[in-house]
Order: sequence, then C-alpha cells, then structure tokens
Amino acid sequence: MSTDTLPPAVAAEPPPTATTTLVVREAYPAGPEPRRRTSGVRGTDVLALLGAAAAALALTSLVFVRLAPFDGLLGFVVLAWLAFIGCYALLVSLDEDGPTVRDRTVAVVVHSLALLLLLALVVVVAYPVSRGAKAIFWHGNFFTEDLSSAGPLLPLDRGGILHGIVGTLEQITIALVITIPLGLASAVFLNEVPGRFARVVRTVSEAMTALPSIVAGLFIYATVILMLGMGRSGFAAGLAITVMMLPIVIRAADVVLRLVPGTLREASLALGAPQWRTALFVLLPTARPGLATAVILGTARGIGETSPVLLTAGFADGMNLDPRHEPQVSLPLMTFKLVGSASEYDVARGFGSATVLLGLVLLLFLLARLVGGRGPGQLTRGQQARRVHASRRDALRYARRVPAAPESGSTPE
Repeated sequence: MSTDTLPPAVAAEPPPTATTTLVVREAYPAGPEPRRRTSGVRGTDVLALLGAAAAALALTSLVFVRLAPFDGLLGFVVLAWLAFIGCYALLVSLDEDGPTVRDRTVAVVVHSLALLLLLALVVVVAYPVSRGAKAIFWHGNFFTEDLSSAGPLLPLDRGGILHGIVGTLEQITIALVITIPLGLASAVFLNEVPGRFARVVRTVSEAMTALPSIVAGLFIYATVILMLGMGRSGFAAGLAITVMMLPIVIRAADVVLRLVPGTLREASLALGAPQWRTALFVLLPTARPGLATAVILGTARGIGETSPVLLTAGFADGMNLDPRHEPQVSLPLMTFKLVGSASEYDVARGFGSATVLLGLVLLLFLLARLVGGRGPGQLTRGQQARRVHASRRDALRYARRVPAAPESGSTPE
C-alpha cells in the first residue's frame, strides 16, 4: 500500500525504530564467592546412618540379653547388620519417596559388604603378622639361619627360615623356566592358528585353571617319583608348581593378545612379513606389559601352593642348594609343618614364615598392578624417548643413502 492512500495524520508519523533495553544488574558483593556443595552426602544422611547404627546396637543388645538365649559374636554381628539395614530404611522412608529409599538401602548394603571384605582382608593379613612378629622383628637370625641346629624346644634366637626362602626361590625359578616359553607359545598358537586343535587346547587350559592343587601334586608324584624313580626333590616340586601355573599364564596371555589391535597385524602382513615374524616382532612386543602381568599372576599363584609341594618336595631342616637330589623345603611347606607343632617356638616360626610368604605374594600382585597399568601399545617415557632416537637415526641413515642432486650445468654420465 502506498503513502498516497493513507490518511494525512498517519502518513506524517515517522516509522518505528527498534530499541534495546539494557538491564543493569547489581554489582557482586565484596568478598569471596560462597562455596558450592558438590558432594552427594548431606547432613541428614549422616544422621540417618548414625541413628540406624545406634538403634541396631541397642535392639541387638536387647535381643541377646533380655529376649532370647543367643550367644556368640558372629550371631551378634549378623543380627546387628540386619537391624541396621531395617532401621536405616525406616529412617529414610520418613523423608523420601519409595525409589529413593530402595536406592539408598541398596547402596548401604553394597558399601557395608565391601567394608566387610576389607575387614576380612585386614584380619587375614594382621593375624599371621601378630603371631609371627616376635620371630621376625625380635631376632635377626630369622632370615640368616636354618633349622638344622634349632630344635622345637630352643628359643627363637636359634634357627630361621633361610633354607625355606632358598627352596621357594629355586622351585619357582624352575617353574618359570618351563612355564614362560610354554605358556606364551600356547597363547600365540591360540591366537594365530585357529582351528579345532586350538579350540581343544583353549578348552583344556580353561578347565585346568580350576584344577585342585592336590591333583597336580598326585600327577607329578605318580609320574616323576613313582614311575621314573626320581625321588622327592625341589625339581619335582617345581614340576608340580608348573602344572598349577601353566593354565593361569596361558589364559591370561590369551586374553592379553586378543586386545592387540588387528590393524597392527594386518599392516605387518601387508608389508610382506611372514606370520612368525609378525607374532615375534609385532604381537609380543605390543602386548609386553600384559604378558608380564600374566607371568606375575601365575607366579603369585604357584609360590603359595602347599599341596603339590607336600607330596613332591619332602621336608628338610637344613639347607639344600641342589634341587635335583634330596628333599627341599619351601615356605608354604614349612608353614604347614611348623604351625602344627606342639612347641610355641615352632608355631611362632611357622607364622613368621607365613608372614614372609604373604609379603612375597602381595609384592607380586603389586608389581603386576604396576606393570599391567598400561594397555597394549602404550609406551613409557623411556620407551618413547628410545623410539624418537631410533627414528632420528633411521632418518639420518636414509638421508645418507639418497644420492646427491647433480649440479646445474653438469651432464650426467
């Protein structure tokens, strides 16, 4: 519509213009900004936990003392835990709805069970340490002498577990020498050569992970000691430990090798490398941290076995450095023999050897955790630095092999 058709008053008005309104906010107050709470734990949750715990203890004490003829610490703890769960659910239901009550009740059950397992672990570790502390920490001869000159009636300042430590190290070394090549070769075979036989090997190795240790000891006892007439020795014990370690190493190494990216294997094969070189120089180096973890886990399993060693190693009070002849004692077998003695000194020595064995196993698991923290293909800083230096050396070597460009104006021959 043109302005000629509009009334004169409307045509004389100017067109509307867009305006912007600025809202001036108040300045921030002086001083630090108030801290925001990001934690999901509130004061009412803590009060509900404390109130439920107090009510559970009071109710359980009333039941055990006044209402029922119950007795025993275990029953008291179980009944108190059940009463605690019920009282906590009741207190939460006073302020929250049904889904929240169920969620918090399940959370309390899960956390309490985790705390129970942690408490059990602390008890398992603390009990042998407390019983063997006077043999370990009060006398320096515990790690430097054997039991050849210490009878069961002699005090703790005579004798030690040096022969047990040496026997354990020799037996586990024999087992590792056999287990590492066989276990890694079997894992590579399962990943690189699929087929019916590979499925049979995988099934047998998985079934042997649940093999009772006494069966492994009986197998070596029947074949090596009875049939071959070798006699009880550290070598026979090492073979029995090998039977226990081998399926653990095969299974763990198989899982680790499966995590290696398939593109690395395909790239190696595409460059013309045969399958054995791909497995040796690509697959195994990439999975090195995981393979080391598998070996350490198998070692931790074998170093604490008692039943196979009991049937194959024999017991000796003195030092035996030759694992091929004569009985050779180890720390698990020494613990089994000494703890069952009637002498309090031998019992203390037995718990001391159990503490040393427990420390070795925990150290191995910690080492496995540290070594296995990196995934396949992840390098440490030292490995990365070595790779960078190797790449620079290769670049210089390739640069020297390239012929120099001809000068301008020269005629090539």
